[in-house]
Amino acid sequence: KKQKQKRQYEGYQPITTMSSQTVVDRLANELIPPFADYSGKTSYFEGNTPLSKAVGYIVVLGFGALFSVFTTFIVYFDKKFKGNANMTSEHFNTAGRMIKTGLTASVIVSQWTWAATLLQSSNVAWQYGVSGPFWYASGATIQVLLFGVLAISLKKVAPSAHTVCEIVRARWGKTAHLTFLFFAFCANIIVTSMLLLGGAATVEALTGVDYRLASFLIPWGVILYTSAGGLKATFIASYLHTVIIFAVLVTMILVVYIKTYSSDQIYTFLDWTVSYTEEECQQIYSTNPANYTGPETSFYDSSKYACGPVPNNNSGSYLTMLSGDGLMFGIINIVGNFGTVFVDQSYWQSAIAARPSSAAKGYLLGGVCWFAIPFSLATSLGLASTALMLPITASEAGAGLVPPAVADHLLGSAGAVLILIMLFMAIVSTGSAESIAVSSLVSYDIYREYFNPDATGEQILKCSRIVIVAFGLFMGAFSILLAEIGLNLGWVYLFMGIVIGSAVIPLWNLMTWDKASGKGAVIAAWSGLILAITGWLVGAKIESGSISVANLGSNPVMLSGNLIAILSSGFIHYVYSKFIDPQDYDFSELNTHIKLVEHDMSGLTAEEQNPDELRRAHRWITRRGYVLTLVLIIIWPLLSVPAGVFSQAYFAFWVLISICWGFGATIIITLLPLIESQEDIGQDLSGLWNFIRCKKGDASDEYAEEEAPKEVEESADEEAPAKNEE
Repeated sequence: KKQKQKRQYEGYQPITTMSSQTVVDRLANELIPPFADYSGKTSYFEGNTPLSKAVGYIVVLGFGALFSVFTTFIVYFDKKFKGNANMTSEHFNTAGRMIKTGLTASVIVSQWTWAATLLQSSNVAWQYGVSGPFWYASGATIQVLLFGVLAISLKKVAPSAHTVCEIVRARWGKTAHLTFLFFAFCANIIVTSMLLLGGAATVEALTGVDYRLASFLIPWGVILYTSAGGLKATFIASYLHTVIIFAVLVTMILVVYIKTYSSDQIYTFLDWTVSYTEEECQQIYSTNPANYTGPETSFYDSSKYACGPVPNNNSGSYLTMLSGDGLMFGIINIVGNFGTVFVDQSYWQSAIAARPSSAAKGYLLGGVCWFAIPFSLATSLGLASTALMLPITASEAGAGLVPPAVADHLLGSAGAVLILIMLFMAIVSTGSAESIAVSSLVSYDIYREYFNPDATGEQILKCSRIVIVAFGLFMGAFSILLAEIGLNLGWVYLFMGIVIGSAVIPLWNLMTWDKASGKGAVIAAWSGLILAITGWLVGAKIESGSISVANLGSNPVMLSGNLIAILSSGFIHYVYSKFIDPQDYDFSELNTHIKLVEHDMSGLTAEEQNPDELRRAHRWITRRGYVLTLVLIIIWPLLSVPAGVFSQAYFAFWVLISICWGFGATIIITLLPLIESQEDIGQDLSGLWNFIRCKKGDASDEYAEEEAPKEVEESADEEAPAKNEE
């Protein structure tokens, strides 16, 4: 019997037909699922927390304070030893427009790593199998790749810009400016809501800290260092956050596929999960599975637990890309994330802050490295959750609790702590980017534009800092309101494209199409929103006969709303611009309508605005961005179709790709920013050393002072012959 179980565990004898006795035998084995430890449990956490409240407060408050002190310290010494003694409003909101490729890529990864990236990606793996992580990763990577085209276009036609709405105002006027300001704020609010909804739910599940309190405490770490150091502090903190996220990612991959299990074992367990009959699932999810007496003792619900065949998947398997619901999620994901990249000021701000030569490469590299986070993490933790048949409920998965549950099962309290730290890094990194984005929109597009056109840099800087604090407090209250209504992370994630999707194509046309009409953009954006919400509500009514939060959150209904938003607005804007109000805009005039505040020309010199270099960069990102987009959403999925249900070898290759991608991205995103900035780091360290020794300047100043007399002597020698000639 033991030898037979061992062979099954090693994957040599996949089971296709089972009996209730099989369930009993497996419950008696500690190595294979379902595990006796979870017998009779109706959910994984059941209101119990693996960590104490003290740990929750230490992570939420302690890490926030630590990063605030550290990043403020770094920004202070960077200013002190590089002659940037005063923080101007331009530097606060643009970081001097001189960020290099590695740090730009790191910041893109950090900004794009939401709580949803870590939590929702594993939820769709729990629901759909291997297709979930893939569609989450590919469906949210292509937007970053394509935004690189807009980043270079911005450097070409509006290098002085501070916000995307400033560009809208310069080209299309006040009405369009107010319209897209609305959509930009919606994007910031939705993204921050998802951060706090997912973060607060996980903090409560792991530590017991009330989610309402967590919603207010989490933003404070962000508020402190963002208001003190501005965009530069955000970028430095983002790099540190990204490194920690990738460190935990690699740890989880190693634990699932190397230390504890192998790809063959996970493959076998996934096969077992879908091969259970309805009766066997009822036995597994009953008050006493080992001594099962009948359905009356079972609490099994097919819509609540991952057991038995997967609806709308090929052969009911988790091991296939042929998943109807997985594909539907992928389309929703693609549409929604176009909105949260193209309409989110934080991505425009990163493009503004990057050097012209670094913008295109930074976005491409950032997108490719980011792909590893949802793909590799969900392929490990997400698939493990169903393979190991942990008693995770649909509501727990929807709240984003799949990764913490699996980590807690595999590593105990240490795993829970790692996921909590990883999640907190994602929340504060994206939260800081959203805070500085909102502060820029309010400062430049509302305060300076409509209330104080002659605002000084000091006034704008003060306004920015006030807005950061106010936005943090507002979002804490708003996330609590959403939770009380009954909306969770998964629901809001699917909903976001309905609200902001209609602004995507007009903003693309803003930067790339000279015939794009401002009136058409306004009509398209509002019409798309109204049509999307109408279609969404009607779809829920038709599908379910009533309108409720649950009915509105179904995949087909969300898909209809998302597609209507982006396609209708694109069609309307094209028709209006082509046939009703065609323009012939001269992009060379655009930058003349945007004014600087302190006339800080960092990143705006003739050398950095070389038209030939910008043209080459535009061609470089356009070709690679389009090719990679085609590979990720068309070619790769099509190549997986012939495989049908993955074989054991095919799945092993799939897992190998996720492991290699994860490790490669970790190495690049950790080392490249350090290599590129080694001169700056050396200058800061030497300045710090001289500061400790009570000397001024950095170490290079000592050598300059030693060489100065020689230069004087040489110049004197050169002057002597001249005097003799005279």
